[in-house]
Amino acid sequence: MNLEAANLGIDDGEEDSLRADMYGFLASLLRSEPAKLAGSLDNGMIRNEYVELFVGVGRGEVLPFASYYLTGFLNDRPLANLRGEMDAIGIKRAEGVREPEDHIASLFDIMSGLIRGDFGRVYSVAEQGTFFAKHIHPWGQLLMRDVEEAKTAIFYAPVGTMGRVFLEIESKAFEMDLTGHE
Repeated sequence: MNLEAANLGIDDGEEDSLRADMYGFLASLLRSEPAKLAGSLDNGMIRNEYVELFVGVGRGEVLPFASYYLTGFLNDRPLANLRGEMDAIGIKRAEGVREPEDHIASLFDIMSGLIRGDFGRVYSVAEQGTFFAKHIHPWGQLLMRDVEEAKTAIFYAPVGTMGRVFLEIESKAFEMDLTGHE
């Protein structure tokens, strides 16, 4: 158990559940316009912001794909590497999903599943850290900062902040686990 969890009176199982919930929450916000999650706001405004920010006419202000952030191109080597790892884990692409699997929402869904045991077993913190280090750490915080600072972001600016801070905490926690500090 890490020190932050111990200080809050949270046990490892509860901490893992909270982490999985946060990954799932962020994935749901970044997968599509969250009209149901933001019922008190103008749904049309949020939908339009999502489209301008992530889709655009041709392309959005922010492209939430690992390949783009790491190579400058969509559907590049990071996507191939991820697909290989997904195949090894036994994760199949959901039918009807158009976006490449290296979309940040997909990666957050995978992290949530590794923590919860959705892929046949609960993956150890070390295994979660390895996946995180390969597929999220190299670019996730930069993406979240770009969402946070995007010109068209009103609803999504705080989503970017939450995501950036959460990924910073995850990065530090995984580093502590790797060095054996608790």
